[in-house]
Amino acid sequence: MKIGILTSGGDCPGLNAVIRGAVLKGDRVHKAGFAGFRYGWRGVVDGDIMPLDRHSVRGLSRQGGTILGSSRTNPFEGPNGGPENIQRVMDENGIDAIIAIGGEGTLTAARRLTDAGIKIVGVPKTIDNDLAATDYSFGFDTAVEIATEAIDRLRTTAESHQRCMVVEVMGRHVGWIALHSGMAAGAHAILIPEQPQSIEQICEWVESVRDRGRAPVIVVSEGFHLDTMEEAHSHKGLDAFNRPRLGGIGEMLAPMIEARTGIESRATVLGHMQRGGVPSAYDRVLATRLGMAAIDAVFEERWGSMVSLKGTDVVNVSIADATGGLKTVPQQRYDEAALLFG
Repeated sequence: MKIGILTSGGDCPGLNAVIRGAVLKGDRVHKAGFAGFRYGWRGVVDGDIMPLDRHSVRGLSRQGGTILGSSRTNPFEGPNGGPENIQRVMDENGIDAIIAIGGEGTLTAARRLTDAGIKIVGVPKTIDNDLAATDYSFGFDTAVEIATEAIDRLRTTAESHQRCMVVEVMGRHVGWIALHSGMAAGAHAILIPEQPQSIEQICEWVESVRDRGRAPVIVVSEGFHLDTMEEAHSHKGLDAFNRPRLGGIGEMLAPMIEARTGIESRATVLGHMQRGGVPSAYDRVLATRLGMAAIDAVFEERWGSMVSLKGTDVVNVSIADATGGLKTVPQQRYDEAALLFG
């Protein structure tokens, strides 16, 4: 059997470890052959393929990014899109099945293609940790570590100048990165998409910190919106899946806080810093296990399934279950963190 592997959507620490785990187990246990689709679904629809073997994945678990490249291509659009053309590309290159490594958009496309007869197994990838049907996704732990270190560093300049620092982290629909990094770094408020807040409440937290002689540190998800806003702040257009490109809520909040409290306020957007660099040890192990499990799913012909972490076990779930709804921060978890605000 020859298996095609693709990485799609935003890059993420641990992608290379998934590729390595899949190729090594597939070669050693099943004598499978592999091909890599370059730049996600774009490589599938365009037939842009590179060979993958044991030599090409040597030492990959500790390397950030993805050797296959990635993009936000929609495989149903364009002159070469659609299941018929994708099956033709697979047949012409002797590829029997695809392992699609990606997040919500990638796996939604994979589900639609599976429904059309393409043989696909999914691997969950999202630093936002927002995919249902898996407890954690690789890349999340690394992103939290990076964000936590950044908040720790920004706190020192905040204390030196008695400023309020607003730190914007990733989190389109859910606030897991903000919640974990904010709690770890001792933030004075955590603002997440699931919990709209008023500017008055935010300023109350900020002033409470100032009144104790401390410098306020606020962590905000990119998808957060004030209770007076109908949707998340976006001024960067749409991506390939017609979703707004988010970012900038921190830069919007900082001057509002300064105007209302008189406290000098600065915003820092971590952005792609959270995606870059080498994966954490946890993410290397999790990604490797998921890659190995994906090979088992292929040879068990579990088409339309996704490998998933449940507790400490790796299991198979339906892609439909994983993409049917977002895994949001529960009220209990937010209330737990909110006890530390102000």
